[in-house]
Amino acid sequence: MSFNPKDYETVESRIKRFYDAYPDGRIVTQNDTALEDRQVATWIVKASIFLSAGDQAEDLPKATGYAFEVDGQGMANKTAALENAETSAIGRALANMGLSGNKRASREEMEKVNRNQPKENWLEQASKLKSVDELRRLYIQAKNGGATESDLTEIARLADEQGTTSKPKRTSGSVSGSTSKGSN
Repeated sequence: MSFNPKDYETVESRIKRFYDAYPDGRIVTQNDTALEDRQVATWIVKASIFLSAGDQAEDLPKATGYAFEVDGQGMANKTAALENAETSAIGRALANMGLSGNKRASREEMEKVNRNQPKENWLEQASKLKSVDELRRLYIQAKNGGATESDLTEIARLADEQGTTSKPKRTSGSVSGSTSKGSN
């Protein structure tokens, strides 16, 4: 699954809009990870949104949100799974409050979905194709599907190679396969 990051608001942007609208607001996070969660390399975070210090003192959140992350799942979670869970929880809580912008999911949530999708093996597909047109179509799919630059370069190379081997050979003065006879 591919997505356009520009279609989704960042959690940072939501936080800024929240504090612009509620200068006395509070965003409070809590690590709700249990021992059983850690045994499966998972972090769970709860975020609570308070519109004022008074609401926080009375424990009256306007909205809450939960999120989880798994250690090592994706490059960022090799070192920052807890931090990513916290950011996601804040984004969800702000969305639950109604500060979700043009899409309910945040950019960070969509990146999480995207990184958990099985990766296409573009080069394996390219190696099975026999025509330049098929390789060109695959190149477009791969580019739209988030293929790496090295994969795109290799698909383009295969298309160029296929293009040079599939061109008809010309000989000067005649079309391949025909014979010339002089006029009588």
